[in-house]
Amino acid sequence: MSSSAAAELHQMASIGRLLAGVVHEINTPLGSIFSNNDVLLRSLETLGALLADPCPESLERAARIVETCRTLADVDKIACERIRSVIRGLKTFARVDGPEPRRVDLNELLRDTLKLTAAEFGMRISVRTVFGELPEVECYPQMLSQVFLNLLVNAGQAIAGQGGIAVTTRLEEEAAHISIADTGRGMTPAQKEKAFEAGYTTKPVGEGTGLGLSIAKQIVEEKHGGSIECESEPGVGTTFHLRIPVRRRGDANP
Repeated sequence: MSSSAAAELHQMASIGRLLAGVVHEINTPLGSIFSNNDVLLRSLETLGALLADPCPESLERAARIVETCRTLADVDKIACERIRSVIRGLKTFARVDGPEPRRVDLNELLRDTLKLTAAEFGMRISVRTVFGELPEVECYPQMLSQVFLNLLVNAGQAIAGQGGIAVTTRLEEEAAHISIADTGRGMTPAQKEKAFEAGYTTKPVGEGTGLGLSIAKQIVEEKHGGSIECESEPGVGTTFHLRIPVRRRGDANP
């Protein structure tokens, strides 16, 4: 199997793991909208009857109903924004990169990825972001989205029970430095040394393919001329550092 085919299969598997969570993430606000819509329809019927008999008591009750409708509308707006943000994240991963790199906002790319992983993390994992000011980076955004997704899902799976993930970005000379740190189980020195080898995984049978980090390394280094490395300590957690040049250095295997 070619590296590009393996990368595509791994991306499909990653999105597949998130699908159930994404469905829940969309169904929850949809349920709120349907429920609020039922209340709004009944409120409008009551409001019509009250306005037909504009005595002071009816007008006072009508005012309260109008305020309730306004509150429900605000809740529906939040629900719609939540659905739109999830769909936007999915569209990012569905987009196919062209033969030439594009200039994109990596902070926005990370935000879209985090919207997807939020469905899987739920309340179990808190996510902290510290995004520095970055110029647009010349890259293959769909490929980098795959790398971010893989690292974030790995971070979440490494945490047993409650925990946290920190995502930071900053400009470092001529490169965007992205770090993804978790409070998970960490890796031993021997595990860390093999982490980027194709076929190696520390996950239980059936959960990990062993392709994720090797493909991430290929995308970052060969496709973008960047670097990826990790720091890890058993029982403390793992931090991955990615450095992506703001401008491509010649032809890094486009």
